Amino acid sequence: MSSKRHSILPAVSAGPKPPVHFSSSITIADSALLTGTNLITISSESVIHPRAKLDSLAGRITIGRRCVVHERTMIGAIGTSGKVTETAVTLGDYVTVEVAASIEAGNTIIGEGTTVGVGSKIGAGAVIGKHCTLTPHTEIPAGEVIPDFTVMYSNGMRRVDKRGVADLKNKGQARQIDVLRRMIPSNPAKFT
Repeated sequence: MSSKRHSILPAVSAGPKPPVHFSSSITIADSALLTGTNLITISSESVIHPRAKLDSLAGRITIGRRCVVHERTMIGAIGTSGKVTETAVTLGDYVTVEVAASIEAGNTIIGEGTTVGVGSKIGAGAVIGKHCTLTPHTEIPAGEVIPDFTVMYSNGMRRVDKRGVADLKNKGQARQIDVLRRMIPSNPAKFT
């Protein structure tokens, strides 16, 4: 009997292999899924967890520096409009996309230092400001614009984050990335 742990999740199907531009310092799990026909760019020191899916079929995906994309996330999901745009999704620097979150394609922008909570859904064309926090299971409708330093709750309530901890969050993210780089076996060559 093998001591290796097996996933209980179903196998992930693959689509076309997209063109990629990776920094030499990224960490991307072998079981991450990159599909589509448009360019996927991942900047320095970003981490892509196992079973994260980046789909560039609807447009280009750009991930900034020191971002963390957790498992079972979907970046570049084709929204209800089904439109193809030049840019599907852009994540600023220090963005965290937590487990099972979905970001639809369509010039969708996630600002620097923003955290997209577990199971959250961001509609096509939404613009999330810098240093925002979307709590778990928050839904942002297509085309919505969220100002900088906004905390969004899953019940639709919001408040302004006046804590002034953006620099501390960025330092914490950098430390987390150092740990993840040692834990996640990385194979960027598989995707080129």
